[in-house]
Amino acid sequence: MAAMELPSRLKHAEGGDGTTYTRDDRDLIRVGKRPVLKRNFGFMSVLGFSCTVLITWEGMFIVSTQSLLNGGPAGVIWGYIIVWIGTLSTFAVLSELASIFAYHGFSWVAILASDSSRQFLSYITGWMTLAGWQAVTASAAYLIGTLLQSIIILLKSDYAPQPWQTVLFLWAVIAFAVFINTVASKTLAHFEGLILVLHILGFFAVLIPLVYLSPRGDASFFTTFVNSGGWPTQGLSFLVGLPAAVFSLIGADSAVHMAEEIRNASTVVPQAIIISIVLNGLLGFGMTIAYLFCLGDLDAVLESQTTLGYPFLYVFQVGTGSTPGAAVLGLIIVVLGVCSTVGALASSSRMLWSFARDRGVPFWAYFIRLNRRTSIPVYTIAFTTTISVLLSLIVLGSSVAFSNIVNLSIAGLYSSYLLCCALLLWRRLQPYGIKPYSSQVGEIGPGKLHWGPWHLRGILGTLNNLFACIYLAFLWFWSFWPPVTPVMPETVNFNVLTFGATTLFAVAWYFISGKKSYHGPVVEVEL
Repeated sequence: MAAMELPSRLKHAEGGDGTTYTRDDRDLIRVGKRPVLKRNFGFMSVLGFSCTVLITWEGMFIVSTQSLLNGGPAGVIWGYIIVWIGTLSTFAVLSELASIFAYHGFSWVAILASDSSRQFLSYITGWMTLAGWQAVTASAAYLIGTLLQSIIILLKSDYAPQPWQTVLFLWAVIAFAVFINTVASKTLAHFEGLILVLHILGFFAVLIPLVYLSPRGDASFFTTFVNSGGWPTQGLSFLVGLPAAVFSLIGADSAVHMAEEIRNASTVVPQAIIISIVLNGLLGFGMTIAYLFCLGDLDAVLESQTTLGYPFLYVFQVGTGSTPGAAVLGLIIVVLGVCSTVGALASSSRMLWSFARDRGVPFWAYFIRLNRRTSIPVYTIAFTTTISVLLSLIVLGSSVAFSNIVNLSIAGLYSSYLLCCALLLWRRLQPYGIKPYSSQVGEIGPGKLHWGPWHLRGILGTLNNLFACIYLAFLWFWSFWPPVTPVMPETVNFNVLTFGATTLFAVAWYFISGKKSYHGPVVEVEL
């Protein structure tokens, strides 16, 4: 494709040829992309963005029930540690790629893969990432909506939640996210910085009364395993419950999808990713320890799921000795969860916009349009909102079926992470596969790879890359397992169906249309 003319703001500057660019614009132009989005995010705002999309300590409460059922208290803590280490390893690798060029995973695959597979693998990676992020947005709104219903049950025991009410709560959460991303889009960066403060303050607002008021147990939870799923062995039960911890640490690549709106992206994005995983991981680990110390009667906690939906609300109620107090602690998590949906919608819409810019989706010409005043991809925001609304209608038929959308987010995103990590490992094992970092590097592309300013050097980087691949493949496999045996219609894990259908559609569409329109990242402008 012929290169487009540079925007006027990039002309008339200093340089050897009379033209210079900002560092960020030059980094983008090196991969053939024309800078069009406004860079409103600095380090603190993007750190807040990453942390609040992750909401690890909040998410731990929401998703820990599955690990309690399959693994028990020991399964929760050891599973969390395994997933935290694996996530940190994975995103250390992805941060290396983001430092090479802060763009999206499908573009990384297009540059790392061999000539024969580059087009197909990058296309499939784009679709897996797209499906994963669409599922994350819908799942986040759904979980927060159902949590709000559980708090209502806590306060009003005769309340019988109806599926249509769940749908309305989900829509309300999505509507708030749409408002911040469109009408108040200029405040998005400041909003995320503020939520980072609330994220940390909320941690102490929940932790202190929980630990101070609750009767505390001993450290026996480190060795207390439970097999409530009826699996043949305790080890198998633990592995089935292991993916539950993933959802509380998924989505750190949100910063990558916002890279074109971040100042000094090649260094800020890797820093924000790593710091957010370390910070959120520490907060999540601390809250997990406190929660398990205050758990009390495990049987009573698990039984409360049938009435409250979320057993941690029962722990709050018993621990504080106050139903209103427990509701307030739960509402803190609801508020932060709603705010995380804002970031999820922003990230998923930007990912779709970038993939459309490279003609990877149908109707790409419409999706790439930006609002003239704010430079916001309003069409992709509208599409992502529509997908969440349509997915929410599944709840009217079966909440179990919708719950599997959560698993689709794990399968979709982990598939894309695995492809990126595996191809980087393949490249770094080749002699002179990736050249040392240089600030004077020109165009980046196949055969023209240089490390970025953030890089794990030598054998450490290679071993970490290998470990990340093993971890991703391992967790991806277990994300398809049902929670209990024997498997019944109401307990089946439809992730095989949803992920399989998405993959088959992507492959089919590639051969029907994508192969003709998609040829990897489109070169819009050249240095």
